[in-house]
Amino acid sequence: MIVLLLILFAGIILLEVPDLVKKKMWRELAAFAAYLAIGMALSIPQVLGIRLPNPSKAIEALFKPLAGLLK
Repeated sequence: MIVLLLILFAGIILLEVPDLVKKKMWRELAAFAAYLAIGMALSIPQVLGIRLPNPSKAIEALFKPLAGLLK
């Protein structure tokens, strides 16, 4: 399953990157690479069955004290 996922990401790279390089869209290429890396970092553990922590709980823990100050 992980091989299929890596093939899918490679296909996305092959479809998107050449046009970005040809048009010299370096900032867009950097953003694309960053989002693709985040996507890979989140999807590979999920395919392997590793449970990842819910990011909304971290956001809630961060902003809950601030919400209390605004009341």
